Amino acid sequence: MDTILTGLKAAVDAMGPTVLLPIVIFIIALVLGARPGRAFRAAVTIGVAFIGINLVLGLMLTSIGDVAKAIVTNTGIQRDIVDVGWPSAAAIAFGSSVGLWVIPIAIAVNIALLLTRLTRTLNVDVWNFWHFAFIGSLAVAATNSLTYGLIVAALMVALCLLFADWSARAVQKFYGIPGISVPHLASAQILPIAILLNWIIDRIPGINKIELNTETFERRFGVFGEPVILGLIIGLVLGIIAYYNAGDFGVVLTKVLQTGMTLAAVMLLLPRMVKILMEGLLPVSDAAQEFVRKRTGDRELLVGLDSAILIGHPAAISSSLILVPIAIILSIILPGNRVILFADLAVIPFLVAMTAPLLKGNVFRMVIVGTVTLAVGFYVANALAPLFTAAAQSSGFQMPANAVQITSVVDGFLWIPYVVIALIQNLGAAGLAVLAIVIAGAFWAYRRNTAAWERAAGADDIGTDETV
Repeated sequence: MDTILTGLKAAVDAMGPTVLLPIVIFIIALVLGARPGRAFRAAVTIGVAFIGINLVLGLMLTSIGDVAKAIVTNTGIQRDIVDVGWPSAAAIAFGSSVGLWVIPIAIAVNIALLLTRLTRTLNVDVWNFWHFAFIGSLAVAATNSLTYGLIVAALMVALCLLFADWSARAVQKFYGIPGISVPHLASAQILPIAILLNWIIDRIPGINKIELNTETFERRFGVFGEPVILGLIIGLVLGIIAYYNAGDFGVVLTKVLQTGMTLAAVMLLLPRMVKILMEGLLPVSDAAQEFVRKRTGDRELLVGLDSAILIGHPAAISSSLILVPIAIILSIILPGNRVILFADLAVIPFLVAMTAPLLKGNVFRMVIVGTVTLAVGFYVANALAPLFTAAAQSSGFQMPANAVQITSVVDGFLWIPYVVIALIQNLGAAGLAVLAIVIAGAFWAYRRNTAAWERAAGADDIGTDETV
């Protein structure tokens, strides 16, 4: 059995998401009854779209990563907990003892919840199962028990599907992508924080009237408010902050202009790539709905995808770029912080994109929510760093030079792993039981009052009698 699982894990690692996802989509589309030719074209189109998204993301991540490194260098800050980035976290997760089992566990939990009608999301984002394995590996590091780690991973799969269902209608409406949900814990975990902070902001006179969204900018400033020009302007500002002392005037000007043009390109190209993705998704979504309709009436089946499909919206990109220098400032001024951000600053769009439907694309509110989330995340990272480091060492990860401990924004800054580990460390098996009961209670509450939950997440156009 271990040999089979090791081979499966190696295949997932080798293919990566842009190859694995089309294969999974093609198989699922055939199972759902789509014609082979249509299924094949849809799968290839989706794969091409994700390649395009990843190319544009790579452009953005490289640019923002360089900007972040320059800003960190300018500040001269030194910390002993080093951000090694999400690729390292993924490698640690799949290299852990939990990583060997996470794919069959995630598939089994998803099928069980679909059959019992507790979820309507079919999570095809197999490569990102590493998030479940990562939290499970932290549990193993905390308890030295593989059983605990596997149970935690299974519970995280269930929790992720709950978040996906909860946010699906808001995401579909705001981003204009029907038939999908986003079972991505790194993105969904901000939703409760955003709901609370949005409620508080609504009750602060003056502040609650501030509306800064891309539509407002475009109306007020014409061509200078268009997303591509906003990307240029934000890129120029970030470039000046990062490279003002990079050399003579010619060098500085070149770097600033390159940053501006890169981010302008991202603002223009990412939405185009998402449109290609939608073209590929429609046949699969139609087949899924027809499949379910024939067997269970009007029940809905959603295709669960990576949150990369969300970050092409101008509000998500704009707020994220503003949050880059804010995150660095937080790393300097927060009392007791030992974390230096480095590799993962560029993934901030993944953390804030889920707030856009709830906050109606209001960049001002998204920045506030993102700032609070990052501030909390620093303290989570400080607390989880010893376990993160232990999990890395047990999986054979090579520690960077001069790093006493390591972390990443994804998933080291997330409050959910912190709560999970705290429960286990303080209560042991009882902590697992509490976690399972809380998740089960959340499923029950969501099914009991689906419409209210979905309105709270930003789907404010649904009726009061809507049920799963």
